[in-house]
Amino acid sequence: MKRGREIVEILEAYDLTGSYRAAAELAGCDHHTVARYVKLRAEGRSPEERTQRARPIDEFMDKIEELVARSGGRVRADVVHRRITTMGFAGGERTTRRAVAAVKKSWQVGQRRVFRPWIPEPGLWLQFDWGEGPRIGGRRTGLWCAWLPWSRFRVVIPVLDKTLPTVVACLDATLRRLGGVPAYVLTDNEKTITVEHVADIAVRNPEIVQVARHYGMTIRTCVPADPQSKGGAENTVKIAKADLVPTNANLLGQYRTFAELEAACRDFTDEVNARLHRDTRRRPAEALLEERARLHPLPARAFTVAFGTTRRVNWDCTISVDGVRYSVPHHLVDTRVWARFHGDELIVTAVSEDGPAEVARHQRAQPGRPSIRDEHYPPRSRQSDTAQRVPRARTADEAAFLALGPGAAAWLVEAAAAGIRGVRRKMAEAVALAKLHGVDHVDRALGTAALAGRFSDNDLIRILAHQRDDDTPPTRASETHSLQPGTSAWSTFGTTGEQ
Repeated sequence: MKRGREIVEILEAYDLTGSYRAAAELAGCDHHTVARYVKLRAEGRSPEERTQRARPIDEFMDKIEELVARSGGRVRADVVHRRITTMGFAGGERTTRRAVAAVKKSWQVGQRRVFRPWIPEPGLWLQFDWGEGPRIGGRRTGLWCAWLPWSRFRVVIPVLDKTLPTVVACLDATLRRLGGVPAYVLTDNEKTITVEHVADIAVRNPEIVQVARHYGMTIRTCVPADPQSKGGAENTVKIAKADLVPTNANLLGQYRTFAELEAACRDFTDEVNARLHRDTRRRPAEALLEERARLHPLPARAFTVAFGTTRRVNWDCTISVDGVRYSVPHHLVDTRVWARFHGDELIVTAVSEDGPAEVARHQRAQPGRPSIRDEHYPPRSRQSDTAQRVPRARTADEAAFLALGPGAAAWLVEAAAAGIRGVRRKMAEAVALAKLHGVDHVDRALGTAALAGRFSDNDLIRILAHQRDDDTPPTRASETHSLQPGTSAWSTFGTTGEQ
């Protein structure tokens, strides 16, 4: 194959001499070569065009093109080689691979999808999608990932399920975080959004349509199995999973509780919205302030129909569902919450100024067996009925006695449990003795009396006298000393003096 400069020299020699052989002598090539390039130029074809020789695989190219088209460009070359070998092809597999690669390349050029750049408008679109979250205690979690395409503002919320009430709660929390409602919401074809497709037309879930009407927006869905139509939300899920789900790449530790995952999602949302975006060169939190002016106003109340039935929280921090009591956080006392069953779980939702949020989740219980959780009650009320009560002074005399110290409190608890008579008189005597012998000595004596169970009239005075006369510490058994009587008295037994 001649290079371009050599071809030009051959054609110039022919134009100068008008003879194939003379031009060949000047150009230093064969006269047949001169004739071929002159013919190509006369036909208007490129002199660099190479003549395709006939190959044994040419008669099987129609079959190869058929197999590539039927498979959507995914068929393997070894599969094609087995097919055409049974049809009589005697060539090698390398020839087949080259032919299949050429046909795939031509097919992809004709099938390549061309995208028109999407230029979002402020306040027009909101996209959301789901991501697989980390496991907490062996339980699967999910990540609600939403974003505004214009300002690039992201919201990530962890969830435990993908039911319709959870979708509504996440959507309401996202809109209140954004401070307004966009015109359209684009998402995937989950069953909570799309019931079915009829002639490629998505049939909406009637309940999600009511939610959209409540907030004044329109629900749109992408083409099934076509992530390119919602690439922004897909990218948000990818970024959130990379920073929140523990993997070998990010070296994150496992989450012990769901509250830790919620805190991590809040920190992630604040971080990504506060840093400069690569495309817009703006911070999403700052761009949101500008886009918020184009958003529709939020309704004053959240859409609560999907959260179940309402229940009033009793003063014992419980609600009654199907004749069974379930506990809820104590700060919700005398408020109204929503309860619904999802499988074998009862989910309790409360609506505040920040939107709806799940506040409790219980396994389904049976009548007569209430489901009560200690974390729903303040620390003081978590003590059981059999726990020992701590003395608290109600009068000045009681306060003066308990001020002696922990020994006095222990004496009062033990004396009351033993049913001792004249407890108040003996408390007053202890306060009087403290003025004579000192508070520390009397408190110590009261503690000793409580341990020994001595509550008679003169026991406290006797204990004080014993502590005053004998300050030596008591002898206790140890590895080096034993309380067992020794045999030293027998050391002289059998001696001459004793006989």
